Amino acid sequence: MTKDHDQVKKYLSIAKGQLEGIIRMVEEDRYCIDISDQLMATRAILKKTNNLILKNHIDHCVRNAIINGDEEKIDEVIKALEKQI
Repeated sequence: MTKDHDQVKKYLSIAKGQLEGIIRMVEEDRYCIDISDQLMATRAILKKTNNLILKNHIDHCVRNAIINGDEEKIDEVIKALEKQI
């Protein structure tokens, strides 16, 4: 994951900030729809982060596994993708 390490950290920092903001919103008894909107935004950035991590995994680990005949990595990716559905 070295290639996209900085981008992943950036996305996770954004998600962390969003979660901290959501906690404050709940503590301040803010409007439910506003909280829900922020939760959906956090969910979207986490999904984007996960997709980047999986893409990097496929580009490197799975590619090398295919070259070396290791089907275990392919099964791992399939299971990870199934969790997203």
